[in-house]
Amino acid sequence: MTKETRYIELFSNPGMVALEAIPVLNYPDFIAFLDLVMGEEGTHCVAYFVVPKGDTYRFVCCMAADENHALVLFSHEQPIKPTPSLPSITVKHFQFHVFEREIHEQFGIEFEGHPWLKPIRYPFDRANQDSVMNNYPFYSIEGEGLHEVGVGPIHAGIIEPGHFRFICHGERVLHLEIHLGYQHRGMEKLFVEKQHILAQSLLAESMAGDTTVGHALAYAGAVEALAGIRVSQQRSMERIVALELERIAVHIGDTAALCTDIAYQFGQVVNEALRTIIINTTQIWCGNRFGKGLIRPGGTNYPLTQEVMATILKNLEEVEARYNQVTDRIFSLPSVLSRFEETGRVTTMQATLIGAVGMAARSSGMYRDIRWSHPFSGYVDHFYDPAMLHKGDVWARAMLRKLEVGKSMEVIREMIVEMTNDQLPMTNDQLPMTNDQLPMTNDQLPMTNEKSENPNYDLKLAPDSLAISLVEGWRGEICHIAITDDSGNIIHYKAKDPSLHNWMALALAVRNQEISDFPLCNKSFNLSYCGNDL
Repeated sequence: MTKETRYIELFSNPGMVALEAIPVLNYPDFIAFLDLVMGEEGTHCVAYFVVPKGDTYRFVCCMAADENHALVLFSHEQPIKPTPSLPSITVKHFQFHVFEREIHEQFGIEFEGHPWLKPIRYPFDRANQDSVMNNYPFYSIEGEGLHEVGVGPIHAGIIEPGHFRFICHGERVLHLEIHLGYQHRGMEKLFVEKQHILAQSLLAESMAGDTTVGHALAYAGAVEALAGIRVSQQRSMERIVALELERIAVHIGDTAALCTDIAYQFGQVVNEALRTIIINTTQIWCGNRFGKGLIRPGGTNYPLTQEVMATILKNLEEVEARYNQVTDRIFSLPSVLSRFEETGRVTTMQATLIGAVGMAARSSGMYRDIRWSHPFSGYVDHFYDPAMLHKGDVWARAMLRKLEVGKSMEVIREMIVEMTNDQLPMTNDQLPMTNDQLPMTNDQLPMTNEKSENPNYDLKLAPDSLAISLVEGWRGEICHIAITDDSGNIIHYKAKDPSLHNWMALALAVRNQEISDFPLCNKSFNLSYCGNDL
């Protein structure tokens, strides 16, 4: 079997490919090629999902090859009737567990040998209507001195619904099972029902409330790839400024929350005040503290002016000085370190096996960051070297926030300096891409004119195509995939928040910890309930 018949590679992010160009393998060849790809260092699954068409299920797999900066797509097909039963990939490659669980829940497809084939979202049109929240098959252990502790789904804090079932021996946690899906929102289906770019943009912004910019940027990238355009370098850098402001705000807010969980009030109140400065800066820019309305396909309603850039630089200077001062104190206090260090450790091997992404991966010794491996938007022309730590404990996840705040501030300053110096090549072209031109690099994509870059809600999308857009949100890898029919309408939309990968990391982190350490471990990841429940 030749390379050309096994897979297709995309070297641009976002990227687009004609559906007919994605090879269809028989299942044994699909597994064999997957085994080969998974043997390469840094390669992981971005998406694995099913698209029904006629009397056939098409299983599409997208792998991110970090080392050679490629996206690898391949597929297999199975008849809808009788309901397929396939050997599970999870048995050998555990990171596929959540993808196969989702497929099983949606379509009833069996995966033989899967160790954990349980529901994750409870969509209204799930294959098994008898599978409901109150009969979820929690794992149990029999033994003298063991007891179970349930937390949720209604929490004491302002938090979204989720059930945490602990199996403990005394105060020591032996096992944690995380049961989510209490508010399945059907977001992916809404992208198909609402065939209008503005409505879809609003949906993207609402996928995870603390990642408005990240998801909006991923959606815009997918639509722009299907439309065969990319925005100017000016707009690309503006988008990165917005993305990194979002990252700074959440990281500082999480630093405050971590201080709250160990009763260090000084660290809490100082960081809360600093987060407010950052989100208010975004509000000065676009009128919304979380960046809603800022990123739209084709352009923006809020171009970054010299005045706003000056405000951003001024506020960053103040926040940086105060944040460094308070975090230097946080990470030198014995009372803080005694709670952070060696608590909730996730090893590099564990993070690799579960396919961890983002800061959860980087704090456990994994060099995984879309800004480096698959650069997008303004990062295409700006190399990013991720910060990485190896301890994998609460201390590492807290310290990584401090390191990333500093790096994000550097990125914003570099972008603003370049924009201020007006060293930006631009063209007026906005030509559609044809299938025989794909895959294309970002340098080959036509750019819109900076002066006329208003949002375009009437873009014509390429027919019978798949577009994939990856963004490194503050939690990690965001993935949006859009598939069109022969008229260019979106017929299938797949969106992934990094939380989908990383909830398992939290379950591993609390093993052999005291149950009282759970709130601290939970906050050190700060995963999204609603982002997992799309």
